[in-house]
Amino acid sequence: YNYGFERFHTMLKKYPKVNFIGHAQTWWANIHKDYVDNPKALYPRGKVTPGGLTDRYLSDYPNMFADLSAGSGHGAFNRDPDHARAFMARHQDKLMFGSDCVDKTGAALDCSGTRQIAQIREFSPNKAAERKILFGNAKKLFRL
Repeated sequence: YNYGFERFHTMLKKYPKVNFIGHAQTWWANIHKDYVDNPKALYPRGKVTPGGLTDRYLSDYPNMFADLSAGSGHGAFNRDPDHARAFMARHQDKLMFGSDCVDKTGAALDCSGTRQIAQIREFSPNKAAERKILFGNAKKLFRL
């Protein structure tokens, strides 16, 4: 699943009625425009150059969405807070909170979900966007 991401757009085009949710290392590493497909560098650090494949897929395909879970989602935003704010503002209708652990109270410090909630609150452009990302987008996508 970490190979061929540059060709994923062919699936998005071929199946326009299927909703896809981006997740994991390759998805989040590709927020950087100049990311080189390298399975050994799945958690890049440093400033993000806008215009990566992840950004383009979310912008160009109405059937592409993303969940922010796990270390890869957290790291993608933590590495460049300015880019994170702009990215969340730009894609606030397509991003969804996700968690790779069980944390019913939202207080478990060892849970990636707890850190992700804090990050969404920090980088969301406003409360309306925060609510969409935390639950509104998933509710709409999954028709709950």
